[in-house]
Amino acid sequence: MRITGTGHASMRIDTAAGSILCDPWVNPAYFASWFPFPDNSLLDWETLGDVDYLYVSHLHRDHFDAAHLRNFVSKKATVLLPEYPTSQLEDELRDLGFTSFVRTKSDEVHELDGGLRVMIQALISPTDGPIGDSSLWVEHDGIRVLNQNDARPSDLSRFAELGHVHAHMLQFSGAIWYPMVYELPDSAKRAFGKQKRDRQFDRTWRYIDDLKADHVFPIAGPPCFLDDELWQFNDIFGDEGNIFPDQSVFLREYAKVGGTNGVVLLPGSVSELTRESIVTTHPVPVDEFFADKVAHLEEMRERKRPVIEAEKASWRHPEIDVLKELKARIEPLLEESIYLAKGVGGPVRFDLESYDGDAIESIVVDFPGKQVRPYADEKVRYRFRTQRALIEHLIFIDEGDWVNSLFLSCRFSAARIGQYNEFVYAFFKCLSEERLQYAEGWYDEHERSVEAEDTQLGGWTVQRRCPHLKADLSRFGMVDGNVLTCQLHGWKFDLPSGRCLTSVGHKIRAERAAE
Repeated sequence: MRITGTGHASMRIDTAAGSILCDPWVNPAYFASWFPFPDNSLLDWETLGDVDYLYVSHLHRDHFDAAHLRNFVSKKATVLLPEYPTSQLEDELRDLGFTSFVRTKSDEVHELDGGLRVMIQALISPTDGPIGDSSLWVEHDGIRVLNQNDARPSDLSRFAELGHVHAHMLQFSGAIWYPMVYELPDSAKRAFGKQKRDRQFDRTWRYIDDLKADHVFPIAGPPCFLDDELWQFNDIFGDEGNIFPDQSVFLREYAKVGGTNGVVLLPGSVSELTRESIVTTHPVPVDEFFADKVAHLEEMRERKRPVIEAEKASWRHPEIDVLKELKARIEPLLEESIYLAKGVGGPVRFDLESYDGDAIESIVVDFPGKQVRPYADEKVRYRFRTQRALIEHLIFIDEGDWVNSLFLSCRFSAARIGQYNEFVYAFFKCLSEERLQYAEGWYDEHERSVEAEDTQLGGWTVQRRCPHLKADLSRFGMVDGNVLTCQLHGWKFDLPSGRCLTSVGHKIRAERAAE
């Protein structure tokens, strides 16, 4: 089996029974904020895109690059489609010209031509990606690989059941806006960032230990930030709180926990994998490349500057009445929302900066009141500040997922009072009828389900499944005093009261174990 690195979470897998291109991303994403690093735009995409199968793990724009899929991936390719509750991924791929699909069943092995076997595990909670994320398992001639990309399953047992995995590809770096955009003192942002960075690595080590593959490939990050306004987010300033460490940092941290089987794929790197060995060749030496990281980023910044400026020039739509249009789009969804609106529980304020940055228009999405209206000087627990032009553009393109556009762009600042509230972000990724109804149904089922099975942890009897996303606490739970931490996502619970310390809701069932 041959694995060719094509950048970020993308790779091409070649076997005697066919080739699979995974998650090709080249063009800037999220309001021209994210770029693949190392740069992959100069690869021979005409050749790389001539494949038998295409796998797009989910709709996040650093995995689903519509322009690149349209222009460079053969429409003769058969799409390996995850089993998602909505049809949006298939619909968008059909709009790009793809016509052949294998609609997989989650956790079921599918036999393709020539003895090629694949399995896709789909994650379908409203908090997984843009309503869904997935991992791809591939086997041919006894060689097995797992492309986990940035999916976060509660465990990898289903993949392990299928036999020893020879290559494991997984995320290790950040892909979020926290804590960088929050209006906090630098010292606090650094401390929170270090906690998140450490937790990212801890989660990665646990996945690696679960699967025990022969070779581990750090993928799916980090992006780089080439706009001058966002340049500080690159991990080039010695900041221990930066959440975007690169592959060279992964190798260094992995070595500290005894890891010796890491394999880095630069764009154009090729790994020849057998059941007994791996041989990897690179277009340039890996150590040398990352030693010159700053120079590479600076060169990319100058080369991509016209791309960024062209994107920025397309955002302004002064003809749009933002308040009127938001009322028309969001108020019907608020009327239909039960669980999400209750979960948010209060008004959310958006401060929109004028084109020159001098004026501010404040708009409130009032969840209890079920309306969008001008800010009325009331207290809010969540506040976002961004450029009016960005909201105009979201309205102009009828964007139904602000998480997969505005928030991941990091082109905003945020402030909140109290705990993180997942329902705020869940609602703003569900700005369509189909998505909202799915999320409401999922939360309804989730709220009504009762986990009867318990487990023993640190002198406590607790429900075995985490109330957040049902991770197995017998494996991911850690008790320190009266606080339980689920290490999969870092959520914390006060055991005597059952109260979630990380977010609103999600109470846990717990009692002291009998002596």
